[in-house]
Amino acid sequence: MPTERRIILETRRLVIRNWLASDRDLFREINADPKVMEFFPFRRSPEEADAFLGRLNGMISDTGLGFYALELKATREPIGFCGLSLANMPSVFPAETVETGWRLATRFWGMGYATEAARALLDFGFGEKGIKAVVSFAVAENQRSTAVMKRLGLHRIPHLDFEHPRVPDSHPHLKHHLVYAVTQDEWKRQAAHRGPPA
Repeated sequence: MPTERRIILETRRLVIRNWLASDRDLFREINADPKVMEFFPFRRSPEEADAFLGRLNGMISDTGLGFYALELKATREPIGFCGLSLANMPSVFPAETVETGWRLATRFWGMGYATEAARALLDFGFGEKGIKAVVSFAVAENQRSTAVMKRLGLHRIPHLDFEHPRVPDSHPHLKHHLVYAVTQDEWKRQAAHRGPPA
């Protein structure tokens, strides 16, 4: 696990960066917290969380995309993650489909951090990376996540809603996912109305 901090982006309150060995405890906490993982069919053990963290860093190194660590500028404390990543669900989306998503430790909920990070990453993705469209998806009952999608300006695409192939049939209430999306052109039009970040 790297010990050298590599910054991807900065926002008013956050640093978006690669994962570090010192983030391991925070990542384990997120993956074991029943509130954070309420809409997932499993919790990860510390060993499973460590392996997943290694895969995330590998993806960032290999593609430049992934779920990046979020760090508070004021304290340099890690708080969770947000990213742009290949959706990697060929039975649901075309191979090049990029998703955005986030997950924060519960003590950092309700402060607008996920929206702040995702907005910066969408600017980055549609600008520097030249991504043409981004999707985001969540279990229908996950109103916290869908509220962030709406605040970001993503809109429902009902005909793309799907049964998640990696959710086991033993958790039927978690299988159905709603899809939101925004295209590069839509994002640029919204950005023109938003003006510069506060």
